[in-house]
Amino acid sequence: MRNSDTRCSDESMQKILHRDLKPGNIFLDSKRDAKVGDFGLARIMNQDSVFAQTHVGTPYYMSPEQISEQNYNEKSDIWSLGCIIYELCSLRPPFTANSYVSLAAAINQGDFARIPSVYSDELNKVIRKMITKDPAQRASIDELHGYPRIANILSASN
Repeated sequence: MRNSDTRCSDESMQKILHRDLKPGNIFLDSKRDAKVGDFGLARIMNQDSVFAQTHVGTPYYMSPEQISEQNYNEKSDIWSLGCIIYELCSLRPPFTANSYVSLAAAINQGDFARIPSVYSDELNKVIRKMITKDPAQRASIDELHGYPRIANILSASN
């Protein structure tokens, strides 16, 4: 567990790439808290390893850089989490296709419909920041912590 004073950008913390975030790897405990499981494809990143290169994961939740077999970093997991949140709201993934090649093209294009209008513009904005094609423009974990509702949820859980 992390102390509420600790930031994800803390130099002493190791970055872990899960590399296969999908609904089937998120579990609810007896308190209905979400837990991430199945770290079989996870990789610990050290200070010398800025990018991972292995092509692993579930295609519906792969970032453009993963699906194109390019180098990727922790922002690929942000993309995957954004896809999961989108699916929780829309009851379908943001990108669908009948073949891997078509799915890869859709992910690389990066266009997807808005979440249903019953959800706030703020939530839509957060999801869009997470599912941003360019990893340099994609939300970081620190940026996500900056959204007031997310910060409130995180501080209530500590």
